Amino acid sequence: MTRAYSESYLSDAKNTLSQCFDYLINDCGFQADWVAALFLSSGYAQQFERGNPGVLAGMSGVELAKAVVQKTYKRRSIPEPRYSEGLSPEYWAGWALAEYQWFSGRRFKEIFEHIKLSDIILMYPVYHEMDISKFIESMEAKCSLPLPDSKLKLLRESRGLSQSELARESGVKLRNIQLYEQRVNDIDKAQAQTVYKLARVIGCSVEDLLENPMI
Repeated sequence: MTRAYSESYLSDAKNTLSQCFDYLINDCGFQADWVAALFLSSGYAQQFERGNPGVLAGMSGVELAKAVVQKTYKRRSIPEPRYSEGLSPEYWAGWALAEYQWFSGRRFKEIFEHIKLSDIILMYPVYHEMDISKFIESMEAKCSLPLPDSKLKLLRESRGLSQSELARESGVKLRNIQLYEQRVNDIDKAQAQTVYKLARVIGCSVEDLLENPMI
């Protein structure tokens, strides 16, 4: 497999992502899965995937964390790092995840669709003292499973609506509904009016349809 960047950058990439996650979760108080959503929406996940050396090795974990937050919150102030002793489960999760993403070549978005960051953190007690290959094997098994149905599909079917009926009653094109349900198009990035129309017909909140609602 041709990987996005040289193994010579991997140690820096692991340190940067682990410090970023540890800082945002433990120092700033963000929930783990919200940190994953911010990382994806900020564009920095894609920079990691492409092997941008300015991100992998040119930023500290705290600098990356601040850049990720500023992409969403602009002027939000966040605390200085505490530099606590020892490696937290959150630190380990970033370290192990960076290695797995590099090894597998999978996009972070795909990985988080199969297993949430909060669940990766829960793997710490079992895997942190094992060889990293064991974690990679476990992640490959999880990421090879079919994705669960999208929230849109689950809620639509629970209301007894076909895709065609939902399209007709909402005014949203049938093909768009199909692409959202297949996860080809990201419903989280759909126009607010589109998601509102779907939610109104299904009888749920807009947030209920989003895969990673930003709350």
